[in-house]
Amino acid sequence: MRHYLPVEQRAFGFMCISMGVGLLAAATSCTQVPVESRPSLLGERRLSAAVASDTTGYEMAAPRDPNGIGTYYLGRQIAHVMGHEGANWLERTGRRQEEGTDILLRELNLKPTDVVADIGAGTGFFSFQLAKRVPRGQVLAVDIQPEMITALQENKQKLKVRNVRPVLGTTTNPALPADSVDVVLIVDAYHEFDHPREMGRAIRRALRPGTGRLALVEYRAEDANVPIKRIHKMSIGQARKEMAAVGLVLTDSIETLPQQHLLLFKRP
Repeated sequence: MRHYLPVEQRAFGFMCISMGVGLLAAATSCTQVPVESRPSLLGERRLSAAVASDTTGYEMAAPRDPNGIGTYYLGRQIAHVMGHEGANWLERTGRRQEEGTDILLRELNLKPTDVVADIGAGTGFFSFQLAKRVPRGQVLAVDIQPEMITALQENKQKLKVRNVRPVLGTTTNPALPADSVDVVLIVDAYHEFDHPREMGRAIRRALRPGTGRLALVEYRAEDANVPIKRIHKMSIGQARKEMAAVGLVLTDSIETLPQQHLLLFKRP
């Protein structure tokens, strides 16, 4: 999301979703989720047993692009992740206008009671804005970097926001309760997931059956005028293929953002 040509790596603090094994307990109501931020050892073992390692679609090869790692998923080279050192990039001046973030939040059509997971939450740029739109719901701000979780906690206290809960995930699982999340939002982070298949399966499991939605935001690979390195873009076709591989169906492609796709997927 933050990869303009001069920038080598993006601060996506992964992740409200790059991760290991997560929380299996389901939420007790529409707006309530378990208190734990990390899965218990027993829950982690149960989930590990239930979700055996699945390497379908992966290929190891020399990096074709130096900005990516030597792992390819369904033909796409995975990009390097920017660490917490780039946190200021997430809060940069002009981001709202540059990315049309207000438009994005409006297009999500959130309900006041929704449970929203912000994967790759970083410092909480989106998390705290989402919280205002779900006053009777909750925002699960997921990241894999402890430093980002610390920043989220500090911002939560400073802003006095009660309905944002930082969650420390892993590179294979966002530690989200099963069947309990109304909307999962991933902004310019999915293309950097080290384990996109495992993450995709975990996200699908977390979505509320029948109504849960994944909102995937990525820079348009189809548009050469978008000033982002190619490896940090994604086409609709590639996104659709990767989500279909984990059982998610594309329901809408919203093209109102200045430079990004907003792709909505559902769990059948």
